[in-house]
Amino acid sequence: MNKNNLIVLVTGASSGIGQAIAEIFAENGSHLIITGRREDRLQEIATRLRNLYSIQVHVACFDIRDREATQLALEQVPSFFNKIDILINNAGLAKGRAPIHEGQWQHWDTMIDTNLKGLLHISKLVSKKMIPFQEGMILNIGSVAGKEAYADGNVYCATKAAVDMLTKGMRLDLFKYGIKVAAVHPGHVETEFALVRFDGDADKANIYTQFTPLSARDVAETVYFVCTRPKHVVIQDVLMFSTQQANATNIDYSGKK
Repeated sequence: MNKNNLIVLVTGASSGIGQAIAEIFAENGSHLIITGRREDRLQEIATRLRNLYSIQVHVACFDIRDREATQLALEQVPSFFNKIDILINNAGLAKGRAPIHEGQWQHWDTMIDTNLKGLLHISKLVSKKMIPFQEGMILNIGSVAGKEAYADGNVYCATKAAVDMLTKGMRLDLFKYGIKVAAVHPGHVETEFALVRFDGDADKANIYTQFTPLSARDVAETVYFVCTRPKHVVIQDVLMFSTQQANATNIDYSGKK
């Protein structure tokens, strides 16, 4: 894909991996549509990126779980952004950790509605926009949790496994239109992820003191590389960890390295 003047839509761009992805595309001259629920954060990021890199940035504030709000947000995108080259499905979260018999319905609904239904909502709308141009790319941010289950992660793992399978299905549906579909599946990344999972409990979320996890920038650099391969090349699936993490559950806790 031509790296010049790309139009990139990033969901969940107000912090963490999504923000880092928006930043690396901006650094390389792409124009952005950034989405999320925290408008003040999105506007702050948009202003900074416009000033630093002289790019166009459109802010779309909505809850991706809401199908009608998602559709309305896409309909209201300025004409400059009509041809979306890349969709980065980053919006996602984990809520709680508990065995299946103790899980909270609200946590389950939030994860299913965000990680799976939200991804479906925006992917359908954007892929329909890409098909007439016979090109484009959709990249889904998955997780090692979609590759292997771990104790007390049941529903979160299930939603990310669904993203993994959905990525494969989308690829089969869209490759005939010249649209690439890929996924990047990180292990531990130090972002707000753990704080969200534990409902703001900083003590429970303090899980990175004894090893060095991936950073949001590490993931963003990988995403950028995957998304900017030549037109005839697709890196379909990436599983990435920090050096101190071997798989979902085996981590070297001997200290940061």
